[in-house]
Amino acid sequence: MSENAKLHYQGKEFELPLIHGTEDEVAIDIRSLRNDSGLIAFDPGLGNTGSCKSKITFIDGEKGVLRYRGIPLEAIESHPNFVEVAWLLIFGSLPTRAEYQRFSRSLTDTANIDEDMKHHFTGFPRSAPPMAELSAMLSTLSCFHPEFLEVEDPCEVEQVAARLISKVRTLAAYAYRRSRGLPYNYPDPSLPYVANFLHMMFSKPYQQYILDDEVMSALNMLLILHADHEQNCSTSTVRMVGSSGANLFASCAAGVSALWGPLHGGANVAVIEMLEAIHKGNMTAEQYVALAKDKDNPVRLMGFGHRVYKNFDPRATMLREVSEKLIKKMGTNDPLLSIARRLEEIALNDSYFIDRQLYPNVDFYSGIILRAIGIPTNMFTVIFAIGRLPGWIAHWYEQKQETGGRIWRPRQVYTGNTRSSYSSRASRGWEEV
Repeated sequence: MSENAKLHYQGKEFELPLIHGTEDEVAIDIRSLRNDSGLIAFDPGLGNTGSCKSKITFIDGEKGVLRYRGIPLEAIESHPNFVEVAWLLIFGSLPTRAEYQRFSRSLTDTANIDEDMKHHFTGFPRSAPPMAELSAMLSTLSCFHPEFLEVEDPCEVEQVAARLISKVRTLAAYAYRRSRGLPYNYPDPSLPYVANFLHMMFSKPYQQYILDDEVMSALNMLLILHADHEQNCSTSTVRMVGSSGANLFASCAAGVSALWGPLHGGANVAVIEMLEAIHKGNMTAEQYVALAKDKDNPVRLMGFGHRVYKNFDPRATMLREVSEKLIKKMGTNDPLLSIARRLEEIALNDSYFIDRQLYPNVDFYSGIILRAIGIPTNMFTVIFAIGRLPGWIAHWYEQKQETGGRIWRPRQVYTGNTRSSYSSRASRGWEEV
């Protein structure tokens, strides 16, 4: 006997099937609600709406759990490898040795962008926002790779995924170098993924960037922790655009635009700005927290709380350890890290934050790590996009494989004028010419 929820409306009863997820999540299937009852669901922000079924990422916000394809992120922490995780997300399982070697080789072989693409960078002012350049250049890639505008089989998906994941770091590095009037660095085929990105960012003519294992490990872990996070704003954007049949380049470019928003990908920038304001203002962490608790004061404690997590963000826990190891290894005494640790200590022992379930989130420490590596604030969200790209590809591909998929088309509750008459121009004060 099937299990159903029941809705009573205007003397009628409507049965709505239940859908059970593999982690005991239960959803009410309302696909027939409007046809059967004339009603629609009203859910601004879609916080209570399941927009799809997915096998990619599981989050339990109450318990602070995050798993990629069933694997807890803590299991990846001891040997972080972004390329391995990218394959896991897109294709559903950890790669075999042969698959990993093939994919890595493809990332290396496709790292260069067409020489003509460089001319597009010169069309942007040097002060252009890097996220604007990245979104535009991802769309531009489709012009240089028309053979991947339509992909069907896994082999084609692997090829286009490798090109996007490889070239996105090249595009990001080129945008950074041009904004500073520096010559472009070509990808080095002898370097692995993260090391190659750092080389393209920071190597100087006749002076190769010195790669540090702790830096590479930290950046690997940061990219991994940003690789996917279920149906967030940018991922849902990729799925929505993809539902129209749009190609992967266009869908991911739309994802970059969604991530650009300060409420999404720009949150770690706000954390650094907060920490700098405290430091430059010679304020104590206690004084800043007092201001944040004052409801009449606009000051807010950035990097705390999350839409999904009502417990500790597991990504924040891991990045805190990464940041401490990195700062210690680099031998720098970053005052912002000390301020961050004190803010966390105060908040975790203050009933004001505990009662409101405001715990540190992933943005609280990611900015400190990027700052320590030498990445400027305006590139923070670009790094986020590099990390999130495998997740976007995975969701686009998962949706494409579905049978009977429909274009996304939400409903609305109209609150405007009822039927109105058209008033003549004369009655609106127009003078006859």
